[in-house]
Amino acid sequence: MSGELPPNINIREPRWDQSTFLGRANHFFTVTDPRNLLLTEEQLEGARKTVQDYRQGIVPPGLTENELWRAKYIYDSAFHPDTGEKMVLIGRMSAQVPMNMTITGCMMTFYRTTPAVVFWQWINQSFNAVVNYTNRSGDAPLTVNELGTAYVSATTGAVATALGLNSLAKHVSPLVGRFVPFAAVAAANCINIPLMRQRELKLGIPVTDENGTRLGESAQAAQQAIAQVVVSRILMAVPGMVIPPFIMNTLERKALLKRFPWMSAPIQVGLVGVCLVFATPLCCALFPQKSSMSVRSLEAELQAQLQESHPALRRVYFNKGL
Repeated sequence: MSGELPPNINIREPRWDQSTFLGRANHFFTVTDPRNLLLTEEQLEGARKTVQDYRQGIVPPGLTENELWRAKYIYDSAFHPDTGEKMVLIGRMSAQVPMNMTITGCMMTFYRTTPAVVFWQWINQSFNAVVNYTNRSGDAPLTVNELGTAYVSATTGAVATALGLNSLAKHVSPLVGRFVPFAAVAAANCINIPLMRQRELKLGIPVTDENGTRLGESAQAAQQAIAQVVVSRILMAVPGMVIPPFIMNTLERKALLKRFPWMSAPIQVGLVGVCLVFATPLCCALFPQKSSMSVRSLEAELQAQLQESHPALRRVYFNKGL
């Protein structure tokens, strides 16, 4: 192996210690950096080549450790960890802040009429469907029929929830009404994520040992992974959908917004954006990306298989998805 770098840098794992919240937060601040969206195809392919070459023991002359880690995070931001395929641009975690601040800001601005609620909830759930599919765990793709069914079910459920809550909100104060979009989003996440990842719940996701050796597929691991993602996504929405309503409720009483009501949407989008810059990586960091569970918690059939082939094994590991 030639080059200046040692051969034992483990770039299959994040740069920071993932057993601590701070380490995971540092990792996700890098992964969700919106500037990654501005990278060219040439830069993405260059990063992929650097990462794949290093894994095979090939190091370009002059490559530094910082450059290697930068290439690894560029690669991780654009390519799926299990399949290696390039992810759809708006489905990448680096698109979360700009996409969500726009959609969420508009949902919270245009929530008073039924057409507006339907339109923005449809836009939001369509975006969520892309994100949930793009960041699924495992390497088994959904069929076209499964994908279509999941999308229609999730979108219908979200819109129905929003309309029902909006109807109830007409009988309460305007401030309470501003929280309807958050309640709808929270309920919709509980519907959308499991539906878009239903194949994992049916067939399981890959589980490995500590060294990454694939041991089988587990639906129990999929249930834990999806539950963690649902919790993270709901909490991710809290700051951007709870703090701005109080601020906007105050601002709309002021002369500025009464004189220039068109400023309401951009101000709301900006407030949501500020919240999401911090909430997105911090909530992604709540659970380790490489989650684990006890062998005893797996399906009986897989337990028996592992007890026979790996009797000393106590825990298995899996990618929980995002």
